Amino acid sequence: MQPYPPEVEQQMQRFYQSLSEKERRRYAAVEAMKLGRGGLSYISRLFGCDDEAMQLGKQELQDETRLHQSRSRRPGGGRKSAFETHPGLDETFLKVIAQHTAGSPMSETIKWTHLTRQEIAQLMQAEGISISVTVVDQLLEKHNYRKRKAQKRLATGSHPERNAQFENIEAMRSSYEAAGNPVLSMDTKKLGRQSLLEK
Repeated sequence: MQPYPPEVEQQMQRFYQSLSEKERRRYAAVEAMKLGRGGLSYISRLFGCDDEAMQLGKQELQDETRLHQSRSRRPGGGRKSAFETHPGLDETFLKVIAQHTAGSPMSETIKWTHLTRQEIAQLMQAEGISISVTVVDQLLEKHNYRKRKAQKRLATGSHPERNAQFENIEAMRSSYEAAGNPVLSMDTKKLGRQSLLEK
């Protein structure tokens, strides 16, 4: 199965988050059926929804009576969103992800994190806020974070002092921050390639 391009995935996720719970499972079911084999697991990962919800959405699409019901709950019913029940949710999210954030030297609007959704949820729980990975997706989208996966495919071996350089960088970063100095992380390889292109 061929996945959608990243920019299409982002638009789909943004649209999915704008829907009600009932509309979400139906939209996810439609997308899964469109893709055929492998579509169910792909859409489940993309939207953070489970298989049971999509199966229910598929059943609802085939039931004319349920399909044309205007409401699934009475007005005001249902569970409140995490943004309503957890004051300071955004601030806590930005706090726990701050040390795990990277950006592009080519654009200050591009940010990403190496943490998985589950790891972020666990860090939030350590701060006293329990949220689902779906809420993590909403926070990442809200604060303009992009998903980033390692592209390295071949193992190049390991070095006994591999971690020493990172520990040294972390110690220097901490001491600079403690002294009130700014810290800048830069991808010099990419900057070098950009300089050559500009020449």
